[in-house]
Amino acid sequence: MKAIQIVASGDVRVIETDAPVLQDDEILIKIKYVGFCGSDLNTFLGRNPMVKLPVIPGHEVGGVIEKVGKNVPKDFVPGMNVTVNPYTNCGKCASCRNGRVNACEHNETFGVQRDGTMREYVAVPWQKVIDAGEISPRDCALIEPMSVGFHAVSNAEVTDSDIVMVIGCGMIGLGAVIRAALRGATVIAVDLDDEKLELAKKLGAAYGINSKTDDVHKQVTRITEGLGADVVIEAVGTPATYVMAVDEVGFTGRVVCIGYAKSEVSFQTKYFVQKELSIRGSRNAMPKDFRAVIRYLKKGSCPCDELITKIVEPEFALSALQEWAEAPGKVFRILVKF
Repeated sequence: MKAIQIVASGDVRVIETDAPVLQDDEILIKIKYVGFCGSDLNTFLGRNPMVKLPVIPGHEVGGVIEKVGKNVPKDFVPGMNVTVNPYTNCGKCASCRNGRVNACEHNETFGVQRDGTMREYVAVPWQKVIDAGEISPRDCALIEPMSVGFHAVSNAEVTDSDIVMVIGCGMIGLGAVIRAALRGATVIAVDLDDEKLELAKKLGAAYGINSKTDDVHKQVTRITEGLGADVVIEAVGTPATYVMAVDEVGFTGRVVCIGYAKSEVSFQTKYFVQKELSIRGSRNAMPKDFRAVIRYLKKGSCPCDELITKIVEPEFALSALQEWAEAPGKVFRILVKF
């Protein structure tokens, strides 16, 4: 079967590989669409320290059940539209013992620590397959990245009395915008690109701040009447945005970090103490976050077309990644169609 493989930095190929052999507890999925994630781009650029090369990328899945193993519950049937929870959990580490399996110490994510789903078929344990109902396979590929943003909002314990600042309006950041708005919070979206900020407003943000052209501190001070944001969600992963998060959150606020900064970050740690901040990490997503995204998408109000920058055939995966690398701020999601 056809698959996409990142062989080395800058080297992406379409290869032929063996079709999976279905086990009794597995579901065989016919892949329709897979999204390129920021982690895939970093792998392509040689900036992903967690990846094991060569690797088949992809963990944002939209597919259809082709066949089920004999031990699979009868709820799963061929022809069902599905997505996949792409993370593993060991069941023994501290995270798993505390019920936070999304942060398993020994997690292996599709397309990073193990081969992913950018291939025609994949066999997955039935427990990792998620029924998406009438959501199209194309839109199913948006569920996983959106769920990461939903999870960050849950970690922040956002309520309808909060002002929530989301730094970064890529797919994950937009997921956080949506979830915070659904919870009734007032959302401030921050990004370098006006087009992304306009989309964030369509998805529920009350305010948009262009950090390239606006004075972020001045605008946040105005919007919050000098109090600062109750919650700041960092969804970029740069030293500047990490510092911005701590600077702009109000006293006794919550900072939730999704992005991985590629270099060390220097903080004025006095703010940690003076503001009595809660600073939290947010990794991957829980099954309940996937379900929440699916409920949202089933409402039909999400402008999914605007979240998809490009759809390409496998043979054009290399050129798509090259284009994304050249203009990262202009891409929401690139999907590969099988």
